[in-house]
Amino acid sequence: MSHKNTLSISEARKRIFEIAKQVQHPNIIYTITEKGSPKVVMMSADEFESWLETLEVFKDFPDLEKDIAKHKQAIKSGKYKKYQLLDSLD
Repeated sequence: MSHKNTLSISEARKRIFEIAKQVQHPNIIYTITEKGSPKVVMMSADEFESWLETLEVFKDFPDLEKDIAKHKQAIKSGKYKKYQLLDSLD
């Protein structure tokens, strides 16, 4: 769960170093507003990279969410195949 914080651009300007430090913690995100409208989102570079990688996965596998839901349902209903693990073949 992410911690979403909202600040005006004026307040963010005053606290930029503090905000930069806070967003280094996982799931801390700031939305910076101007006249009440969201203008910028601030998060750690690592978290941003993680989001980009996730978007790439969804682009490469457009039906991923549907496939996961389908397989979760198969597990719940017991309609799945069990395979011998490669480790146990030795």
